[in-house]
Amino acid sequence: MHRYELNNRQWERLRHSLPHPTHHGGKGHPWKPHRHLFNGILWILHTGAPWRDLPERYGPWQTVYDRFNRWRRDGTWAKILTHLLDHLERHCRLGRHLWFIDATIIRATRAAGGAEKHPAPRPHLGGPKAAQLREPEDHALGYSRGGFTTKIHLLGEEHGIPLGVYLTAGQRHESTAFEPTMRRVLLPHRRGRRFWPEKLGADKGYSYPHIRRWLKRRHITAVIPTRKNQPRDESFDKATYRQRNIIERMVGWFKECRRIGTRYEKLAVNYVAFWLVAMVEKVLHFGLSDST
Repeated sequence: MHRYELNNRQWERLRHSLPHPTHHGGKGHPWKPHRHLFNGILWILHTGAPWRDLPERYGPWQTVYDRFNRWRRDGTWAKILTHLLDHLERHCRLGRHLWFIDATIIRATRAAGGAEKHPAPRPHLGGPKAAQLREPEDHALGYSRGGFTTKIHLLGEEHGIPLGVYLTAGQRHESTAFEPTMRRVLLPHRRGRRFWPEKLGADKGYSYPHIRRWLKRRHITAVIPTRKNQPRDESFDKATYRQRNIIERMVGWFKECRRIGTRYEKLAVNYVAFWLVAMVEKVLHFGLSDST
């Protein structure tokens, strides 16, 4: 077993949510072994290396690259993550008391620019409705104080487990992406069970009336400090707000994955797919931290 690869326990948890090796006896060539190719994708995720530099032990780089792209288009990455999150939900390991939302700037390299403006067909990210994404016209690239950037909007729960991800151009304010991010929760709705958390924590960048109204309609308590030009909220829960470092640490962990800590992808949908791969790995680590 090499660095960044899945151990046997992680593989056993994961393999049941991957496409069947022989398509359940249906049409089509059997898949080449998933495990080696999946580990190759993890190697790219963590090292940030070009696809052509992939070690030979994972097979031809074109095969690994094609598998990554195929699973982006057919929604396999999002389905894997949804399956793993649902497993934690069924074992009562996902928090419903407190969620957090935050945004972070990602620097893009020159390699990320130059994508076709109006490609046909338009690239997409498949999967459950909450994960589906058509390639934005601006490819989620723009100019902010940090230069040529993308902004990642991340939603997580109180144990540091990611629940959804959304991206915009770097200059877009986080408040404008609040509702799209909340619509990207990769958890199934269960009849008779509360879907939204009791509280949502966020920084001052989310202190806007339309966000507070959105939360109020869903009976979610806003744990968001007011800005200097707003009336002070006497009911603001300072003790709960201090836990916001959970999502800041989660963002820091993801940025250690070099392929997402810096954006190299021309297509936004490919960049989001790498985030989904990182989220799958994060959930796997958490899910196997005990005997669940």
